[in-house]
Amino acid sequence: MDLLHDDPKKLFFKYLLPSISATLVTSIYVLADTIMIGKGVGQDGLAVLNFILPLFTLFFGTGLLLGVGGAVLMSVANGSGDKKLANTYFTHAALSGAILAILFTVLGLVFLEPIGYMLGCTSVNIGLFTSYAQYLVGFCPVFLFSSLLQAFVRNDGAPKRAMVAVISGGVTNIILDYIFIFILGMGMAGGAIATVIGSVTSVTLLLTHFMSKQNTMKLLKGKIQVNIIGRILHSGLPSFLIEVASGIVILLFNLQLLKYVGEVGVVVYSIMANSAIVAMSLFNGVSQGAQPIMATNYGADQSERVVSVRRLGSITVVIIGIVLFLSGFLFPDIVVQIFIEPTTEVLDMARGAIRIYFAALIMMSLNIFYSTYFQSVLKPKLSLIICLLRGIIICTILVFLLPLLIGVTGIWLVMPITELITAIIAMMMVRSAKNSI
Repeated sequence: MDLLHDDPKKLFFKYLLPSISATLVTSIYVLADTIMIGKGVGQDGLAVLNFILPLFTLFFGTGLLLGVGGAVLMSVANGSGDKKLANTYFTHAALSGAILAILFTVLGLVFLEPIGYMLGCTSVNIGLFTSYAQYLVGFCPVFLFSSLLQAFVRNDGAPKRAMVAVISGGVTNIILDYIFIFILGMGMAGGAIATVIGSVTSVTLLLTHFMSKQNTMKLLKGKIQVNIIGRILHSGLPSFLIEVASGIVILLFNLQLLKYVGEVGVVVYSIMANSAIVAMSLFNGVSQGAQPIMATNYGADQSERVVSVRRLGSITVVIIGIVLFLSGFLFPDIVVQIFIEPTTEVLDMARGAIRIYFAALIMMSLNIFYSTYFQSVLKPKLSLIICLLRGIIICTILVFLLPLLIGVTGIWLVMPITELITAIIAMMMVRSAKNSI
């Protein structure tokens, strides 16, 4: 395929299906894990899993902070021919990751129950929390290095190995989830152990890269250089913020829902949040399919082709968003029953909540696509603005303000309003930036 001369429309649709398939992989694993706990443990287990998610995002986000930040700098150094500097970045990222993973593990195990209560647990469900979280925290290094090594192995010229590692770990997780939860009746602990073994599988496969001829990375001896760590953190900060922002949003929603409607609200929200993960993977798939075409043509100063692909991508994601919204609006009961066997109370609340919340998916589609678009045309600051607006700033304000004004309905309205405001700002930025393409 000639990205600079082939028809942009044909190029876009050639990239579309493979890209969406790839991004769906991770979301399907998360979804399967959630469904099995919801069906095998019940709605209490589903609520507790939602309390645990911020810890996942912290560990995974820290791996991205050091992995993406260090791997990008490593690639730049390799491109300039400075192999020693490249390995210096890898060494400092790996060492920093090990130190932080040990720190998280020690603090997490010592203060496990207080952390659970801080995240929204009560004396009724703290046992479910600790039965899962003790394995998550105890094996924090595995989760952190899973995301860290993925970035480095991918940037060291082995994207297929990174993909196989992720897929293998996910499949292992799903199979063991079913065995441990349904066959052996191990409950939350079984789900946690399955997740740990799946991540160990991924890390083990990633480590095989260091025994291959393709590997160029090695650990160097020497003093820790603070300026090198600073560069890595600066480079990886956007990836970290995007990942951790989702954990912050989940935490704030959980706390507000517990305050206004109790645990049943958390159960309903966990259903919607996990549905949104699938939606985001579809939007990311379209975005990542369009990204190499837009970036290559931007570099060649082919602005008309960039705009053509941007329009195709934005139309595609909006169509997907509308279809998803209509699915939730017309069939909210089916959405709920995918995850749990609902009580009448859960079902009554979920019907209205899902119909409101799923409206956010239409505008979310544009926000995710435009964020990738700005990265493609070398405007990362504008991309970061979109991520921070929708991920932290607007929703944090609204999740405290709207419930005071209109009660629990205000909580369900937070994401639709957040995505709408962000989309308006994003479209204004696209319009103002088009002359500089």
